[in-house]
Amino acid sequence: MPAEAELRRLVLILGDQLHDSSPALAGIDPSRDRVLMIEAPGEARAVWSHRARIALFLAAMRHHAASLAGRGIPVDYVALDDPRHAAGPDGLVERLEAAIARWRPAELHWVEPGEWRLERAVMALCERLGLRSVRFADPHFLCSRERFAEWAARQKTLRMEFFYRRMRIAHRVLVDEAGNPEGGRWNFDADNRSGFPAGGPGETPRPPRFAPDPTTLEVLALVERRFPDHPGSLEDFGWPVTRAQARAALDHFVATRLASFGRWQDAMWTDMPFGWHSLLSSSLNLKLLDPREAIDAAVRAWREGAAPLASVEGFVRQVLGWREFVRGVYWLDMPGLAEANHHRHDRPLPGWFWTGDTGMACLRACIGQTLRRGYAHHIQRLMVIGNFALLAGLAPRAVSDWFLAVYVDAVEWVELPNVAGMALHANGGRFTSKPYAAGGAYIDRMSDYCAGCRYRPRERSGSRACPFTVLYWCFLDANRPELAANPRTALMAASAARMDDAERARIRELGESMLARIEAL
Repeated sequence: MPAEAELRRLVLILGDQLHDSSPALAGIDPSRDRVLMIEAPGEARAVWSHRARIALFLAAMRHHAASLAGRGIPVDYVALDDPRHAAGPDGLVERLEAAIARWRPAELHWVEPGEWRLERAVMALCERLGLRSVRFADPHFLCSRERFAEWAARQKTLRMEFFYRRMRIAHRVLVDEAGNPEGGRWNFDADNRSGFPAGGPGETPRPPRFAPDPTTLEVLALVERRFPDHPGSLEDFGWPVTRAQARAALDHFVATRLASFGRWQDAMWTDMPFGWHSLLSSSLNLKLLDPREAIDAAVRAWREGAAPLASVEGFVRQVLGWREFVRGVYWLDMPGLAEANHHRHDRPLPGWFWTGDTGMACLRACIGQTLRRGYAHHIQRLMVIGNFALLAGLAPRAVSDWFLAVYVDAVEWVELPNVAGMALHANGGRFTSKPYAAGGAYIDRMSDYCAGCRYRPRERSGSRACPFTVLYWCFLDANRPELAANPRTALMAASAARMDDAERARIRELGESMLARIEAL
């Protein structure tokens, strides 16, 4: 064991960088180098994090540290209640500074993180301490930050569809030898937007649940003890926390749910939390699972006749297309994206965002599921919760912080563009072609929520008028010039223009009344 002053490299592994092939580990010498992993209470409190989100990160980190140690790699693991920090500090960067003082390395090796704030803070720390920083690009992603910026600089507008096609060709995914799309189409969205029939989805396949082992049970007890006032439940915790579990989750999805995933991926139903969704985003975002193996497994299922092309293309679009695209946009547009507020919305979050206690059945179901499981699928997030936040004029930063807090798969690089940029249109459509605003009729078409609701989705007057429908028409009216100038929303603006003055005034008055009593909706 070397004297502390002789440490050559301190290798920082962050909580969402749990892949075995991290470039920061290349050439590590156990006699002269040390891996550093840090649990920081301040990270759990930066937003009021769901207890399942905290537990997932900590359990996965502890399993990864044990895996590294099993490979003979020495790890300095700074636990949440590490006695070396009994009197503080509780921030990640502060605990990093203490470790640097403890080990006095010649260099800090680390992989670019998933958060602009953290990257800037670590760089500033190294500069202040005069410590050489060696920062690696993250090979987990199929498009580097630099390559995305080069592509974006050549575009008049940023659109995922064109980036996605480029990625398909570059990585030879679902294209023939000439680079043409398999099946003759790049996009099978038209086949992948079905709502369930009147009788509902029928029996849906259960995703695997990974029973907590002693390490995870210890983490669950720790989170219950240290964060008792945080939202959410740990009763159903069964997320993958190891590489082997993540791979098993992928295999199970491909074998049991991929074939029907595409057709039903937008559909919602009461008491159907998972449907045919993959539930792989947490494993991907923690880097327990490589996107290449997820893409390869899905494409192989199509080639073997186990899943239709539309379903496989829909899954590939999410992983190779949208996931890579929003990561590129995040790094391109930060820090401005975090403060964007195109519509100047400033209403605080209603308290029921933390309880689910609302009369709107769709929000009650989606938020209730979120608080129980730390999970909701993309349409529940975008077209129910995000849609309401847009229509109600909720402050984008508060909404983004809520989304970052409550979902187990939330990391800022993916959460912020999806919420601020897509759901809330807070950046004015920088990378989306329209605001994702919809009234109650959309939710009624895609779910059974409205059947058990005190409100009526197609009514925009009276005591049973649906808040989504009323606020949708208020949004159209308030933003009519902007919507009319956009070919994709011109028909929406034209519909709003057909209202006479009396109807417009009545809807506006009802909308203002609803927002004034938003806590009671």
